[in-house]
Amino acid sequence: MSVSDRMNFAIEVIADAHAFVLGHYQSGVAIHRKADDSPVTIADKGAEQLLRDRIKATFADDAIMGEEHDDQPGSSGYRWILDPIDGTKAFIHGVPLFGCLIGLEHEDRMIGGLCGFPALNELIYASEGQGAWWRKDEAEPTRCQVTDTSDIAEAMMSYTQVSGYAETNRTAAFERLVSATRLARGWGDCYGHMLVATGRADISIDPEMNPWDSAALIPIVQEAGGHFFGWNGEASIHTNDGISTNANLRDAVLAAIA
Repeated sequence: MSVSDRMNFAIEVIADAHAFVLGHYQSGVAIHRKADDSPVTIADKGAEQLLRDRIKATFADDAIMGEEHDDQPGSSGYRWILDPIDGTKAFIHGVPLFGCLIGLEHEDRMIGGLCGFPALNELIYASEGQGAWWRKDEAEPTRCQVTDTSDIAEAMMSYTQVSGYAETNRTAAFERLVSATRLARGWGDCYGHMLVATGRADISIDPEMNPWDSAALIPIVQEAGGHFFGWNGEASIHTNDGISTNANLRDAVLAAIA
């Protein structure tokens, strides 16, 4: 099956993951702690298992990586990279800005991504060469386009949890970016990066990311006309951090954090 077949499948199956997650949202769900002390719930684990089961049943030869379960090898050259709830802390506090992420990789290149917001009933998705698209409620999808802001002094920046910058010895770099931009607000996790992809923010920055956090974002931001890259300037799921910008601000951001 082709990339378009996989993307159409992903659009369908992410809706089922959304429904599962919403069944536990604002319900007083039990919170457990992983080895790194990050929170996890039955909604995280169950949604990822749902996605895995559906992928395995439809694309048996595809590999799967996810946050909550062990890697599954494959032989097709395709790999699905899953984060069932990106923003579990927002989810458990009843804040609706958490997302469900599905990335599609082929031969080590990210070629497709979906970012759904169950509590907002929004879906943003993209595949290589096909643009990025934003569907709100049941309306027809509209094309995503980053802003054209060219002066970092006029930029609006989204950032994630402040303590992460101290933990990665990046407080000074973060403060330089805050000072360099016009407005900095703490809309974190995938939501901040999707603000960039949909033209509502110019920059989103995160000092700590895993491959499943970044995978879906790379094709979405790129197909919307922007850049997604690590603090080292490399566009990869393996940089352990991530920055999204519009087409004009990449160099200015890298200069500010250097």
